[in-house]
Amino acid sequence: MASPGKVLLVAVTLAFGALAPAHGVAAEPALPVRAAPGWLGVAMDTGNSLDGVLVKHVVRTSPADKAGMRAADRMIKVDGSLVTSAAQVTRIVSGKGAGAELAVTVRRADKDVELRPQLAARPSSDEILRMDHLGTFAPPWSQVTPLTGAPRSLAELRGKVVVLDFWASWCAPCRFVVPRLNAIKARFGAQGLAVVGMTTDDAEVAATAAQRLGITYGVVVDEKGAASAAYGIGGLPTMFVIDRKGVIRHVEVGVDPASWDRVDQLIEKLVTEPPPAADKP
Repeated sequence: MASPGKVLLVAVTLAFGALAPAHGVAAEPALPVRAAPGWLGVAMDTGNSLDGVLVKHVVRTSPADKAGMRAADRMIKVDGSLVTSAAQVTRIVSGKGAGAELAVTVRRADKDVELRPQLAARPSSDEILRMDHLGTFAPPWSQVTPLTGAPRSLAELRGKVVVLDFWASWCAPCRFVVPRLNAIKARFGAQGLAVVGMTTDDAEVAATAAQRLGITYGVVVDEKGAASAAYGIGGLPTMFVIDRKGVIRHVEVGVDPASWDRVDQLIEKLVTEPPPAADKP
């Protein structure tokens, strides 16, 4: 039978974990907490070049953006090493860890510029999409074909609140969004709201799907995927709410019923805002 002292020791150990080691017995060193891999926030050309690595895009509010990096810069040196490929840059950045300062030399208009971004932990792809677009003017559409009654361009909707939904006939979650978008159009359409469904489906496929799903709003075919690329679409459905001035005020990726009331409240607020001065009579 265990003594009361032993029973008490077991109880304390279970409640608080192992007791401190006795005097003269070395405790095992705590494992260091490793920082998350670093993230710079750029899209790079994937080819190899002795002239450095071309920056194709800089994510808004990313470490690269805050440090002053621009699209069309060429990264020549990263963390003291000459770089010739995007993979090499990625390895160096990931190895530095989030929170670290990174020395980057970029070539811009034949001049070398020294930058020192502070790396961050990599956001999710959905968060990157929001970082890139929230608060910016919605990109114009190009190479699109409107189906009957749909606008030919975003410019046609100037002065309206726009709900732009990227979808596809083969996308099962997209079907759940259709009744919601129909309801939004019915509720706010008379107050200056336009709802548009953008798809890379062929026009005939899109028209058939729209009829089968009971879509009551305009459908535009993104023939070459140029609009999808401009908006950074990586998954479907993805919805943008654009105010009367053309500024993106909300980005929603996937189907999230928990956010629907908040989005309806946002739209209700936006339709009460006055149109831009140039559109006033």
